[in-house]
Amino acid sequence: MTSFRLAKLAILCLGIPTMSPAQSAEDPSAGLLMELNNLQQVDGNCRLSFLLQNQTGAEIEAANYETVIFNAEGNVVSLSLYNFRDIPAGRLRVRQFSIADMSCGDVGRILINGSNTCTVEGAESDLCDEALTLNNRTDVEFLR
Repeated sequence: MTSFRLAKLAILCLGIPTMSPAQSAEDPSAGLLMELNNLQQVDGNCRLSFLLQNQTGAEIEAANYETVIFNAEGNVVSLSLYNFRDIPAGRLRVRQFSIADMSCGDVGRILINGSNTCTVEGAESDLCDEALTLNNRTDVEFLR
């Protein structure tokens, strides 16, 4: 291959966007980001902290997600509706939920099973599912 062709190939390769393993194929800056931010042991309960960032351009007036907690062995420990309440457009929100009588070290994974309620402009919407991307800052598997 000539040096001209190699240079042309190098330029083409540099123009191809790449993603690090931590990045999503979707653009979270244009959707609804839910991040599992922290697990903390508090009075015999495991407190889950979620960070939400709504970049959809729409005000989410109410959001409830069906959330499944698995133990380290892979067994379902609980299936609950977590009320994330309102998620204003362009703003960060932190929501916390506790898993009663459970050590955070026993949590194996957390599954967001889908939205149960999503209210946008006074009406039920699919936005909470369609725009959702997940991020994780913990050692616990977090998926949908």
